[in-house]
Formats: sequence, structure tokens, C-alpha cells
Amino acid sequence: MMYRFILAPDSFKGTMDAQTICAIWAQAIQYRIPQAQCRAFPLADGGEGMVQAYLSLCGGQEGRASVQGPFGVPVEAQYGLLPGGRAVLEMAACAGLPLVGQQRDPERASTYGLGELLRHMASMGVQEVLLGLGGSATNDCGIGMAAALGYGFLDEQGRALEPLAANMGRIAHIRPPEQPLELRVTAACDVDNPLLGPQGATYTFGPQKGAEGSQLERLEAGMANMARLLQAELGADVAALPGAGAAGGLGAGVVAFLGGKLVPGVDLLLDTIGFDRELEDADLVFTGEGRLDWQSARGKLPVGVARRCQRAGVPCIALCGSLGPGAEETYAQGITAAFASISQAGDMEQVRKTCKADMARLMDGVISLLLLGEKEASRPLP
Repeated sequence: MMYRFILAPDSFKGTMDAQTICAIWAQAIQYRIPQAQCRAFPLADGGEGMVQAYLSLCGGQEGRASVQGPFGVPVEAQYGLLPGGRAVLEMAACAGLPLVGQQRDPERASTYGLGELLRHMASMGVQEVLLGLGGSATNDCGIGMAAALGYGFLDEQGRALEPLAANMGRIAHIRPPEQPLELRVTAACDVDNPLLGPQGATYTFGPQKGAEGSQLERLEAGMANMARLLQAELGADVAALPGAGAAGGLGAGVVAFLGGKLVPGVDLLLDTIGFDRELEDADLVFTGEGRLDWQSARGKLPVGVARRCQRAGVPCIALCGSLGPGAEETYAQGITAAFASISQAGDMEQVRKTCKADMARLMDGVISLLLLGEKEASRPLP
């Protein structure tokens, strides 16, 4: 039988990029089924690897710009210039968790560098930006970005406030810029969380950025104040908007400060590459990410791929680093089966040493199961 496989993984954060995973999977498949056709689509849903995914699948040119990092120290932020006057950016390139290391402080981490990067895009004649919102170190509702674009934030006495999350609760008035940014922005969200509440930006993602206890309460109160002001002064009703809580409320900021729109990141890329057409003659799709769990079911990449497969009637298998609580929720959304290459995430240094071999062995086992009863499955491992 001539098998036609589609390989459509996300990167496995901290271990392997999506291109590497595709190569491992293809090699393992073709060891067992030499005649198999493997079409590789290394994907990203708005987080790490989005720029490289678009450049790899759409063509274009990579560039870098010096902007402020999360705490004001300059960083070289990567971007991609795509055909047709578009650019692709990752907010994490200037305000991401990897840039802060262990010095996590969401009350002071800023998205200011993103505003600088957007200004740079406009100065280059870019007409539309595709912006990835994953992997943030910030919880500032995008006020840092907005300040870099000319917005001002004032207290009750009309005094200017530093655009930091720590000051969100003190903001009483928003002063718009004299010259709005002439740039269309579409933000790719890897989650659908609202801005406020138990599933919102602060309580869901704040702890991984270093927030705890009373700091979480202050950040949530400040975010609620921003939601009120964004509606009252800018006409943006973002409090319950799906995706508004992405990147520490930057989703809300994109809508309110830029007039942008939020879309599921995986759908944005899958539509761009014509993924539904690719499914028409596919026998099986493999997808995956570092950890499949309840957050995956809220719209992360494997589920975005699986939903397309479900509509097309194509089985979709998730091969992941690990499976966490709630992974079973993805079955109702198109995941046919899910497998983990390690039983649980431990020391990352050890995981990095064995992750490629572990993933190759996992794919070999799955393909052997697929070929159960056929002669090819009896070949020994090299």
C-alpha cells in the first residue's frame, strides 16, 4: 500500500524545532515504509518558531532590529519579510520568557520593544504584520507597546505614568497618539483565554512569569482597570474577548491600541499554506507539541490541525514529549490517539540529550503498530 502521510508538528519548546521533528518522523517512517510519501509542514501557532515557519513555508527574507527587551536592555529581534508587503513577528523576540531567565517580574516586564519593532516595520513600508503572541514574559495589557507608538497613560492628576504593569491600577486616562500607526495587524493567538477571571491572562499565565500571591491580585485589579478604560476611552470591549488574555493581555492591546484582529494562530498559517487541500489525498496526519494537556484543548496547534483532519475524515495522531492532565480532552476535537516519548518531564538537560532518539523510537513504534501483521513490521531496529 502506498501511504501518504502529512507531518505537521509544532516545535517542542526547549528541545527541538518543528523542522527537526519533521526530519526525525520522516526518517522513522521511511525506514519501515520506504515507499511512503511524507509531506512536511513545520508549523507554529503564534509562539516560538512562527517566523521560521512562515519563511520556510511561504518564502521571504529574515531580518533583525535592535529594540528594547523586557527590562529595557537592547535585544536583536528577529522578523521575517514575506511576499506581498507582509511581515511576520514574534512578540517573544523582544518580550519573551527566554529573555528574562530567572529574573521574572511581570509587574515590570514591558512590551515597549514590540512597539519599537512595529514602528520599524512601518518605516520599511510593510503594509500588514502577522504577529505571534506566544511565549511572553509580560502582563502589561500592551501598554508598553502602546507607549512606544505614542500613547500616554495619566493618573487622576493628569501626570504621566511609566507604562508598566505595576501602574495599570493607577491609570485614569489614556492619551491617544498624534499620528496613529499606519499598519494592519493580525495577531496569532495560541490560546483563547479572556482578559480577566480565573481563566484570564493573570491567573492562568501569571505564575509561570513569576507572579504569586498578592502580586497576582494587584495585576488582576490593574487589568480590570485597563479593561474599563479601553472600553470607555477607546471603545474597545475586550474584557471577555476570546484571546484577549494572550501574552499577558497583549491580545486586548492589539485590538484596542492597534485596531488589529485576533485569530487562532494555527488557522492563520494553515489557511496560508492551503492545508485543507493537502488533506484531500492524505491517509494519516501526525502532529504534536512538547506537552499535550488541557491547555492544548483550548486551541493550541495540535488541536487546530486535528480539527481540520476531523472535518476531512483523516485520522490524526499526536506524538508529544509528554501528556499532561486533560490531554484526553483533545480526542473530542479530532485527535485519534496521543502518545508520549517520555513518561514525565524531568531534568531538561537529560531530556535534551535523549529527545531525538526518544522521538524516533516512538514514531517507529507507532508505524510498526500501523503495519501490524505486515512483513515490513518484522524488520529489527538498526
